[in-house]
Amino acid sequence: MIQTEVRNQSDVKVKIQRFGSYLSGMVMPNIGAFIAWGLITALFIPTGWLPNEDLAKLVGPMITFLLPLLIGFTGGRMVYDIRGGVVGATATMGVIVGTDIPMFLGAMIMGPIGGYLIKKFDQALHGKIKSGFEMLVNNFSAGIIGGILTLIAYKAIGPVVVGLSNALASGVEAIVNANLLPLANIVIEPAKVLFLNNAINHGILSPLGIDQAAAAGKSILFLLETNPGPGLGILLAYWLFGKGTAKQTAPGAVIIHFLGGIHEIYFPYILMKPALILAAMAGGVSGVFTFNLFNAGLVAAPSPGSIFALLAMTPKGNYIGVLAGVLVATAVSFAVASLILKTSKATEEDLSSATEKMEEMKGKKSSVSSVLTTQGTVNLNNVNKIVFACDAGMGSSAMGASILRNKTQKAGLDVTVINTAINNLPADAEVVITHKDLTDRAKAKLPNATHISVENFLNSPKYDELVNNLKK
Repeated sequence: MIQTEVRNQSDVKVKIQRFGSYLSGMVMPNIGAFIAWGLITALFIPTGWLPNEDLAKLVGPMITFLLPLLIGFTGGRMVYDIRGGVVGATATMGVIVGTDIPMFLGAMIMGPIGGYLIKKFDQALHGKIKSGFEMLVNNFSAGIIGGILTLIAYKAIGPVVVGLSNALASGVEAIVNANLLPLANIVIEPAKVLFLNNAINHGILSPLGIDQAAAAGKSILFLLETNPGPGLGILLAYWLFGKGTAKQTAPGAVIIHFLGGIHEIYFPYILMKPALILAAMAGGVSGVFTFNLFNAGLVAAPSPGSIFALLAMTPKGNYIGVLAGVLVATAVSFAVASLILKTSKATEEDLSSATEKMEEMKGKKSSVSSVLTTQGTVNLNNVNKIVFACDAGMGSSAMGASILRNKTQKAGLDVTVINTAINNLPADAEVVITHKDLTDRAKAKLPNATHISVENFLNSPKYDELVNNLKK
């Protein structure tokens, strides 16, 4: 009975992570375009740093057409490669023209629908097209399906999405007017640690924030998840009051988190001592309260959440408010985390002990201790590609891949080590390394690969064990 309940909880968590990852997956590859729009907006609008009426003409078309079309194309491509992307982008044009607001939500709906329908059409006709007619059928089927979806989106989907967007915007406005926005971080901070950070930021907050920024020139929503203050405070507390490996690795984690903007680096430190989530929540709430007090906001989503990215996306006249929010969040988080660490009864605070503590917090058995039981079968002749995977494929997995790549090179091993998003795991990966909270999803995508779970991508004994096994 208990095992069934635990398994159901795990299945729900995996499904939520997968859905959130899918939402963020439509936005993350296009962050460069969002930043370009944010910079142009910050520079050339009438209240910008370098007001220019001619160049400011770029702002409207970029947010109205370019960004939604990129999202629609990416959503369709995630379902059915380039062909799905083309149909998805075509269908997205219907909701763009059929409304007078930026259609990010509509793009997230029509993009995957377009990819899904063309995929099902191709599957239905597979092997049934006469030789010589393949190109004709492929081109016209994509055009016809894309055209029909565009008309449906223009007449039916667009108005529904407008209503939904207005309802969401009204809800956010009501929360802001009631001064309740800081309470959102009571939910956001724990969700981040459960690897829903990209889904929250790029799947929910960014689309709403862009609507606000288009109207007001800035939005506080861009600061809710990306504020590095809560994580910085926790890492500083470990640096001063931690023990063992956690204390030793905290200084490097501070640099990666605060300057590099990779927030995932501090998640294992909280998972090792779950009470520290209170420090993150307190820091997040106090930071947003400060942002609210100063009426601070950003012109676009900073990605990654580095202090440099935050400052780059800060509009004229908002620097004091943004910096004050980050500093207050850091101070509050540090104070709470320091109190927890200093009063903790635990005698050992080592990242290697996180498995047992996480099992107590999660209420389920961890596979970390047994995941390498199959390592004896790993043979250098059989392993050509090792893949690190995380939610976005650009943060913690990139750091882990770099560390293992150096180790394999020093060991003289001819093995390819890459990093990717968990949704894009290549089929030829023989060894897949993920954080333990993402291992179930990785196994579902590549059940025949050897899977290795780690607690901390920067400092895992599993790397040396894997290298030694490969050398054998």
